Amino acid sequence: MTTNATTGGPLGLDPELLSILACPDTHHSPLTVDEAAGELLCTTCDRAFPVRDGIPVLLLDEARHRNS
Repeated sequence: MTTNATTGGPLGLDPELLSILACPDTHHSPLTVDEAAGELLCTTCDRAFPVRDGIPVLLLDEARHRNS
């Protein structure tokens, strides 16, 4: 495992971590990356979870609902 964030994936996150992250809601859908917004997006409930300092904040209270 590397600790160098510059060689990581989108938003400075480890690609392996991104592959296992899921929405914390009961459906546990996969998350996709919105690099421009610096967020992880739920594919089911349309929530956007912030990534702060390379750390995904997967709290429902911290998520925002995206306008479709």
